[in-house]
Amino acid sequence: MSKPKIAGIAVGLLLLVVVVGWASTAPYLSNSGLGRTPGIFIGGTITPAPADFSPLNESVRGPMMFKLSGFPPFVNYLSWVGMPDGVISATRPDNGYWERRVNANGGDGLLRIGEATYEMTANEVFGEERLEMMRLWAAKSGGRSLDDPAYPGSEPLREWKVFFWTPR
Repeated sequence: MSKPKIAGIAVGLLLLVVVVGWASTAPYLSNSGLGRTPGIFIGGTITPAPADFSPLNESVRGPMMFKLSGFPPFVNYLSWVGMPDGVISATRPDNGYWERRVNANGGDGLLRIGEATYEMTANEVFGEERLEMMRLWAAKSGGRSLDDPAYPGSEPLREWKVFFWTPR
């Protein structure tokens, strides 16, 4: 084999390793807002859950990261609202992958808010409590009403599914 051919193969393998490593270790946001493209490693420091999550609303900006137990170990971003006894998150009512995993496997996972990573369990919320939690989520996520779409062309926020994460 010639030296240029060997060098080409080495460069190709190096690029493959870099792309796979980057994609599997760094969850990231899409251009349209909170994306659905996962990473694998959540990072942060495992921290005991606070007695009250609501102060995190002011002290930590941006989305939280979550990683559900089991395989595959995907990490994604979510908008959130801290409450005294847990964390509210919401998702489109499209029977998405992480929503199905929460409902099928009990919802155990990790939440990373800032540099702290908490061991939590997610449960879907229903009824009037869901709408009240969705109002809080919508207010923190841009001050919208439940009749507003999350983004152009999407369903109104009142149709979104709500999950409440509590410490394990």
